[in-house]
Amino acid sequence: MAPKWRELADRLAAQIRSGELRAGERLPHIRELVEAGEGSKSTVHAAYKALESEGLVTSSRGHGTVVREQRPLKRLGISRYDKAKWRDGDEVAFIADRVASGRSYQRNEQTQTVSKAPANALVAAGLGVPEGTEVYARARLVKEGDRPTHTLTSYYRPEHVEGTRLVDPQPGPAGRGGGYRVLYDAGYEIDHMREELSARPPSAEEAAQLQLPPGEWVVELHRTTFTEDGTVVEFALGVHAASRFAWSYDFKVPDSTAEGQS
Repeated sequence: MAPKWRELADRLAAQIRSGELRAGERLPHIRELVEAGEGSKSTVHAAYKALESEGLVTSSRGHGTVVREQRPLKRLGISRYDKAKWRDGDEVAFIADRVASGRSYQRNEQTQTVSKAPANALVAAGLGVPEGTEVYARARLVKEGDRPTHTLTSYYRPEHVEGTRLVDPQPGPAGRGGGYRVLYDAGYEIDHMREELSARPPSAEEAAQLQLPPGEWVVELHRTTFTEDGTVVEFALGVHAASRFAWSYDFKVPDSTAEGQS
């Protein structure tokens, strides 16, 4: 037989998942549930902590326990990099995700810091330069309203971006079309990419920066961007709050046997 706190947590979780308790709605104060006969203070507290660890609610001083937004953003795969979006328009990647999700956005919801630093082993391997080589790091924090969704740090060789808007730290994308448009205008048209994803618990710094509840994991993204001749023009490392995105990929299925016969 499940303990009473688990029964209460399961009943509240069912109400959240069914929509009976909506995103942003505050759960009753612990005292109210105790008075309603739902159990002792420790029972209700344990139920609320379980809901928080399962990512269904957030708790904070002054706001109580509130139902989390359960509808994730679409994080587009291949189509978010469509050249028509950034070369001919102004839908940089994070904006393309918002448009596809039917969500509003402000360009200043992306902030950044730009610095020059020695490349560590991961960055050096990604850019194809010796470890310790000085590279530009453009670190962005992206929010939806007041809530952070992810961080993304792009690393560049100085000879590709020196003097361009990519080394300008002002908030928002690097001008119309963003970073890929800047590279395009500098003569580095992107041609293909490699993305690698992995899930892991966040560091304490990441949990604080992304305002993650206890138990929330992150999805780490490594993105390598190439020109047609194979030159690496960007290596990016992203950290995404796992429950805030639904990753979507649409692509042509390869047929290597047909390629070998041509």
